[in-house]
Amino acid sequence: MKADGVYLAPLTPDDRERFIRDNQEAFNYGALEEFGLRDDHFEEEGEIISRETIERSIDGGEAYRILRGGEKVGGVIVKVDGERGDLEILFVSPKVHSRGIGCAAWRAVERLYPDVKVWETVTPYFEKRNIHFYVNRCGFHIVEFYNSHHPDPNDPDAAGEPDGQFPDGMFRFEKRME
Repeated sequence: MKADGVYLAPLTPDDRERFIRDNQEAFNYGALEEFGLRDDHFEEEGEIISRETIERSIDGGEAYRILRGGEKVGGVIVKVDGERGDLEILFVSPKVHSRGIGCAAWRAVERLYPDVKVWETVTPYFEKRNIHFYVNRCGFHIVEFYNSHHPDPNDPDAAGEPDGQFPDGMFRFEKRME
């Protein structure tokens, strides 16, 4: 699916390892930008998002490479069940931030899944760039704030664990399609 010079191509098995590394690089960039080297939000040593989390998302959903001019510039993983869709992961290489690639990729996802009526995603409280992107660029709305006093009921790591992966909070977003 193409949008504004940006293409989505299904993830191929031979690109899986690079996809994981590119995803981790993009997520680490946001955390290091916010916290610097003092960050303590890593799921695994040196990684904001663990290999296990990414692999679970790939295996449980539909993964796509974001391409621009034939160059791999990001990735997206969605899980769709009828009229509901979960945006599991969307990342763009920090080398090409602020060029409209994420928005174009999101529009391509929406066109790929026209039957989805409600999209949902989450992002950590400190990812101001993501919050801006989802709310101001893609039309999502913040509908819930998960934290140690209100854990995500769908996250087995958060339930009953007061200092889970992001104890300071995760925003949950929804986008209702017209």
